[in-house]
Amino acid sequence: MAKPTIGFIGLGLMGRAMVARLQDCGYAVSVLGNRDRSGIEEATARGAVEAASPAQLARASDIVMLCMGTSQQVEARMQGTDGIIAGLRPGTVVIDFGTSLPGSTRTLGEMVAAEGCTMLDAPLGRTPSHGREGKLNIMGAGDRTAFDKVRPVLDDLGENVFHLGPLGTGHTIKLINNFFAMTTANAMSEAFAMADKAGVPRQALYDVMSAGPLHSGMMDFVKAYAIDGDAQKLAFSIRNASKDVGYYAQMAQDMGAESLMSACARRALAEAIDEGRGDDLVPQMVEFYAARFGG
Repeated sequence: MAKPTIGFIGLGLMGRAMVARLQDCGYAVSVLGNRDRSGIEEATARGAVEAASPAQLARASDIVMLCMGTSQQVEARMQGTDGIIAGLRPGTVVIDFGTSLPGSTRTLGEMVAAEGCTMLDAPLGRTPSHGREGKLNIMGAGDRTAFDKVRPVLDDLGENVFHLGPLGTGHTIKLINNFFAMTTANAMSEAFAMADKAGVPRQALYDVMSAGPLHSGMMDFVKAYAIDGDAQKLAFSIRNASKDVGYYAQMAQDMGAESLMSACARRALAEAIDEGRGDDLVPQMVEFYAARFGG
């Protein structure tokens, strides 16, 4: 059987890795970028076609994929006279791989369904290097028939591919996951900075904490920077962390709940951004807390 044609929007670090993987697997790909053209140029050098608009990309695609930073960016690409929805052909499947607000995803899904098409949410776990190797974790959700239709493509991109429930479930789980991860990372960053303030060696603190039930991968990511000087173990920016924790709190509010635990992480991340640390990586929050404590 002929492989479906793919339209891909959002060629940041993860998106360009995924496009390269799709090209390695023999898919014909159309691409559309934003301000940074380096990902577009990489893809077109390997045979991708650059679309002039989201609508044109959609008209040329059996599957439209988005890997963008915010719900607002997804909405901007989906809607309007030149948007994806305007160019959809009946039967097209749209997949949002980003970390978006579930309510926004469901609203867009209704618009896509009105055109005889289907939208899925499929946020990602792991890193761009995993994306390049086809070893992502993919948290898929939405219509099961459409999911099964595109499953072979998802299997080319991911090592662990899940179908989690109705549209929006993937984004819901990803936001809960990232809330927990970023709250834990902030707590560990403060712990190291407080050890500095108290005159306790960071290594001694880590040795004790990691010997018990507190030990976790997230602890080790922060330790890799705090003790070993390597922030790349968790290559996720403070700016993106702030966005995701904010989205988690917004999701809770949309459901009539108030998130208590996310408030401190949101405050710390927002203050770090205000201090010009937004492009730093999350483990470098140790420096934010250390400066705050006068360390």
